[in-house]
Amino acid sequence: MSDQPPVQSPDKKLPLAGVKILDFGHTVMGPSCAMILADLGADVVKIEPVPNGEPTRHLKGFGTGYFGYFNRNKRSVAVDLKTAEGRDIARRLVAEADVLVENFAPGTMQRLGLGAEALARVNPRLIYASLKGFLDGPYAGRLALDEVVQMMTGLAYMTGPSGRPLRAGTSVVDITGGMFAVIAILVALRERERTGKGQTIETALFETTVFLMGQHLCYAAQSDGPIPPMPERVSAWAVYETFRTADGRPIFVGITTDSHWERFCAVIDRPDLRDDPDFRTNNDRIAARPRLLPLLTGLFGSLSMDEAVSVCERARIPFAPIARPEDLFDDPHLRATGGLMPTTLPNGVRTALPRLPIHVADADLAIRRDPPRVGQDTHAVLAELGYGPAAIEQLTEAGIVVADSEPGSDRERLAG
Repeated sequence: MSDQPPVQSPDKKLPLAGVKILDFGHTVMGPSCAMILADLGADVVKIEPVPNGEPTRHLKGFGTGYFGYFNRNKRSVAVDLKTAEGRDIARRLVAEADVLVENFAPGTMQRLGLGAEALARVNPRLIYASLKGFLDGPYAGRLALDEVVQMMTGLAYMTGPSGRPLRAGTSVVDITGGMFAVIAILVALRERERTGKGQTIETALFETTVFLMGQHLCYAAQSDGPIPPMPERVSAWAVYETFRTADGRPIFVGITTDSHWERFCAVIDRPDLRDDPDFRTNNDRIAARPRLLPLLTGLFGSLSMDEAVSVCERARIPFAPIARPEDLFDDPHLRATGGLMPTTLPNGVRTALPRLPIHVADADLAIRRDPPRVGQDTHAVLAELGYGPAAIEQLTEAGIVVADSEPGSDRERLAG
């Protein structure tokens, strides 16, 4: 894709313009948190290991999309934190930072001398965001993954049919945990305005998933029996089903109110269904589902997908053709609204990826920097810290940093 998004104009400040973030994150949870902050205008410096950068750059399978999606609008500094010189670079960055984001395994940052207490002495105003598997408690030392906590909390049980726990089809817990970290960081920044002091904030995969399960816990507290998984739930709505159209394509249809039903019957010209006493109210229709659903199965089975969509649109009822992820590239709504932003990945692939799904006044929360190459901004960031060309060259030759000398894109130069 050749279209480049507009560079943010200086007279339209982004909400977090001027906030400096150090992103020590890896995989999804930490990087998604830092990406949101970057999209909101923060200057995010991603700290990567030498020589090859964050390992997710090189993942295959489902991991192929991690780095390219969660690391836009960031600058990359590749540094060896296992060396004294590398840790000195990190501390000099911390001295000028507002927020640090990390999601390493328990104890990793402390072993590097970069734990919250040590860095608070370097910068008392620092907000140290530690994204974990578990908050403090009996599980605190365990390693966690998105899938692990989905299994632990009942989310996987609720997603699959009985006896077949199934993880959600995206990294929902990692991303949501990153979002909760953003909320905590924004609160801590506001609190710092009052106190002048930084603080440590924490969020965790397990507790994030428990929060997501709250509605089911509330249900369980009021139920005499075990909660059924979602595929076997007793729906509160009479029509909340997937039907197959005449061309063999599936469409989900929800008729959740009596006015939905009346409009639907009018559009399909079936006043007999509208007036049928068995179908008068939602609760009536639930009781009559054994008769109702075969009728609707036959109806949608006689329509093409385009015809079924037209019926649902004219009736103004909730519906959705069942899509695959790649179908979103051609989604007419996303095309019309700019919901996918042209992005060039570090390997040169050009694509379009989702923008942050919020509007904030007239701020353009667009892509300003493509996901960076390893060490793409090391030279510039070290120069900002006061390192001269000879010192940067010496650090590079010693393998303590990777400073990519390849020039950035026009967008990167303008946005930087």
